[in-house]
Amino acid sequence: MKYLLKLENCIQNYPWGCKKSIQQWFGIDNVNQAPQAEIWMGTHPNGCSKVQFNGQIWPLSQLIETDKISFLSQSIAQQFSELPYLFKVLAAGNALSIQVHPSKAEAELGFAKEEMQGIDRAAANRNYRDANHKPELVYALTSYQAMNGFRPFKEIVYLFTLVSEVMVCPKISQLLEQFKLEMTSHSLERFFVGLLSLTGQDKQQALDALLTCAHQQRQFDNNNAFDLVLDLAVTYPSDIGLFSPLLLNVLTLQPGEAMYLDARTPHAYVRGLGLEVMANSDNVLRAGLTSKHIDVAELARCTLFAEKPRETLLLQPVTEGNKQSYLVPVADFAFDCFLKADAEQMHIESAEIIFSIDADTTLTHATGEILRLKKGESAFIPAFAQEYTITSLGRVARVFNCPMHAQIKKLA
Repeated sequence: MKYLLKLENCIQNYPWGCKKSIQQWFGIDNVNQAPQAEIWMGTHPNGCSKVQFNGQIWPLSQLIETDKISFLSQSIAQQFSELPYLFKVLAAGNALSIQVHPSKAEAELGFAKEEMQGIDRAAANRNYRDANHKPELVYALTSYQAMNGFRPFKEIVYLFTLVSEVMVCPKISQLLEQFKLEMTSHSLERFFVGLLSLTGQDKQQALDALLTCAHQQRQFDNNNAFDLVLDLAVTYPSDIGLFSPLLLNVLTLQPGEAMYLDARTPHAYVRGLGLEVMANSDNVLRAGLTSKHIDVAELARCTLFAEKPRETLLLQPVTEGNKQSYLVPVADFAFDCFLKADAEQMHIESAEIIFSIDADTTLTHATGEILRLKKGESAFIPAFAQEYTITSLGRVARVFNCPMHAQIKKLA
């Protein structure tokens, strides 16, 4: 019986990935110099990890299926019936699409509807790949630029006013005047949908006005908007998503900072290397910076049109010794980061994944079993291990589950 299982993980080579970050940070070869976008750790069918157990190589999902209660714990097996999270290393060389993730109820309804319509789950026009929500946490390893949530309404009006003053653009002016008359969530929805629905000459005229304004305003830019517009235009020159920095909060996480992305909130990762944890889902409703399918009506239905205050964007860790805990209001995952690990003894109640960030890590079980991880390597700890010890001179990330009510109580 083994209690400490080293993971063999899949690297996803998406076009927006960085060719150097994962190789430089973790020494993982990139022989073909392909864009290494993500390392996946978990059981997702599009990139399931593998482990060696009792002399065999197993996909982690199949191993868990042999005895869900032992591997996941009885409570997690009953609540989720699978490993409920996906853990990633994410290396963004170019911006990912502007996207919104539906709530759990919206995902269940949307998935059931598309199943009844007989839309293939792999179809390009499919909105819901599964019936789950997809809350996310990102922990920055390098400077990490992102967008998250709508700006204050007054900021949105100010930035779009600058655009409309630079060049005559009737559609933008019309949408803006309607929004200014009543700056409410309902008005923002009309403004947002109207902007995404621009086509042909109206769309091109709006983008011309935006880029002209961005060139003029970038030296006076205190909102971190117009510089980003010009950067994004290099990759997405004709995409209506270029307006997103004027609508959304733009921020740069410093190494060691973390951010939570809730359901129904528009967001995008722009550039940087980080760790990402999410519910085990692939539901994405896109809003720009993409060549993929955009369903504006469904996107609007699943978006919360509300200001997101800047002071709420970053998660403040709860520190206990060497451990920093980043609390999130969902039961699908929990995330800790040890700044170093001095034989930290872990008592566990769920399956865990350990990732060695920037130094070698030693995991030890009470039976005497030892597993050594190099930086960039990870391990799966089944719930039946009950306890183990972590030792490292560098940072170690830990993903697991804990009761939802305990996290909400701490957040309150």
